[in-house]
Amino acid sequence: MSDTSTVHGIDARSQVELRLPADGAFASVLRTLTAGLAARLDFTIDDIEDLRIAVSESVAMVLDEADEGAELDCRFQLHPGKLTLLISTTAAAPASPDYESFGWQVLATLAEEAAIESVPGTYAVRLVVRSSLAEAEGPGR
Repeated sequence: MSDTSTVHGIDARSQVELRLPADGAFASVLRTLTAGLAARLDFTIDDIEDLRIAVSESVAMVLDEADEGAELDCRFQLHPGKLTLLISTTAAAPASPDYESFGWQVLATLAEEAAIESVPGTYAVRLVVRSSLAEAEGPGR
């Protein structure tokens, strides 16, 4: 399938955005939304559980750097069999990413791609996750 084809109403233009208070109490809302979007993309139950773990670790990393009273900005780009997620917040003086941390190791293992942007004013985690069904079908999906 090409990027412009649709699967369950999802096409290359499909984007979802969510803004939440930067508070751990709202992490479950983000995990639930992520799971619902992944289900629409035909992710397996195991894929969805891995994605929930990756989102939890990403949120924890971002919340650790968030300014007082900040918000979490969550952006999803949906493609057939693939989900790109960007979780960001305002952070006046974010710490350098710790690529040796347990959280980072989890992200690097569960995501096809993972990156951290840590610059004055912003701290963000970007993930690209592909359904194991899409991986089994090969790059032509």
